[in-house]
Amino acid sequence: MSSVEEIEKILYVDWDIPYKHYPPKVITLASGEKMVVREARREEVPKLLEALRPLLTVERDYYDIVAARQYAELLGWYRYRVRNEYCLIGVIDGYLVGIANNRLVNQDVCMSLHTVALKRGLRIGAHMFAAKQEHAMENLGVKEIWVTAESPIGFRRWMIEWGLEYRPDVQHELGGAKCWVLTREKYFKDVKHRLVFGERPVPEDLYKKSLDFKITTPDVLKTT
Repeated sequence: MSSVEEIEKILYVDWDIPYKHYPPKVITLASGEKMVVREARREEVPKLLEALRPLLTVERDYYDIVAARQYAELLGWYRYRVRNEYCLIGVIDGYLVGIANNRLVNQDVCMSLHTVALKRGLRIGAHMFAAKQEHAMENLGVKEIWVTAESPIGFRRWMIEWGLEYRPDVQHELGGAKCWVLTREKYFKDVKHRLVFGERPVPEDLYKKSLDFKITTPDVLKTT
């Protein structure tokens, strides 16, 4: 076996368990702006990488490690080197403002990967994190979501605000980091009504505007 095509058939990975697409929704933010949250398409990955690239050297709030890891995960998905990954994006008025991705280990366990907010101050990161867990629990039907954090902000947002259960015997796939777990019981009895927002269906004009989104400078890089 020597041809590139033959080897590619061995290296190629994609979804190998049943998948359901995420139904798009619209969230009204505190500013009154409407954020469309929808599933990203694989062919959109180069634009997502373009949006993340400026953050790769930003040490503030650990943007560098979060952006670098998400960049690699999305590139792996694009190049068919990551199994069972999905990505959601948030778009306001045609501009990309948030990216969130997860990966299913199997039909029972979802690995929470990364959430990046390109626009700050409107809880966009919190809404995107909630949306990707909504997808895992409600559409894909997993029993548990394993979560870790690289930043103090992430720890406060996910572990404390969501009241996640610490599992000292579990290593998250992100470098073997400490792991907290969101169970189905916790999600449906507590989290969903407190932290998961949005309305469906999305008005057609808003949805269409989200399909050809533009890239802008992330807020963390803007001078004040």
